[in-house]
Amino acid sequence: MVSIITPAYNSGMFIAEMIESVLMQTYKNWELIIVDDCSSDETVEIVKRYTKDSRIKLILLSKNSGPVVARNRAIKEAEGRYIAFLDSDDFWHQDKLMKQLIFMKKKDAALSFTGYYTVEEETGTTQEIMTVPLSIDYYTLLKQNMMGCLTVIYDSEKLGKITMPNIAKRQDFALWLKILKRIPYACGLDEPLAYYRMRTTSVSSNKLKASFYNWKLYRDIEKLPLYKAIYYFAWYTYKSIFHKRNRR
Repeated sequence: MVSIITPAYNSGMFIAEMIESVLMQTYKNWELIIVDDCSSDETVEIVKRYTKDSRIKLILLSKNSGPVVARNRAIKEAEGRYIAFLDSDDFWHQDKLMKQLIFMKKKDAALSFTGYYTVEEETGTTQEIMTVPLSIDYYTLLKQNMMGCLTVIYDSEKLGKITMPNIAKRQDFALWLKILKRIPYACGLDEPLAYYRMRTTSVSSNKLKASFYNWKLYRDIEKLPLYKAIYYFAWYTYKSIFHKRNRR
């Protein structure tokens, strides 16, 4: 079984589309664990409409705690062998799970990721295709996070359950690095199988803020010496600002 990890906070505008994309998966052995972080809109009411399907589980946090707490709670509750991530405003291609699991078994992969589409915030209109390398190791990932959270699956039978570090931002990036300290590389399936909604309010849309959180990740979480942190931060700056991700 695949356990799909979804944090939700005031996601009423998009969460139904996310759930529908999971229901449409050609691979049916999954559970969707949605952890609501004290939403004040109609998020919970919308999700409850779908919980008639026993595969969809809703957990309500008692206080607003942020996405890392929500994700980690879902990971702890997960019953599946495979742990997948899908945020409440993103969605998947109907063959995403099927194709990625076949790929993981073929590669004997403990950690995998795929390409994805970027879509316009309000309409969901496809904008670009983000391509990915066939594999990536710890040191290459430090230069640029090419693993979109909505595409990643890890095998808890091979790795055990691994949670995200409790940091303000870049929790997903920190988790991939944490895993890649244990295994040689992650396997990339260069096919767009997910849809990432470009939010104008996200940290990733603000390059200065994103740079700040990347620096903190290098120093506070990865504990890189100053000279190494400067080296990888220079790479990050070059790739994210002057040399954008591969697109087609």
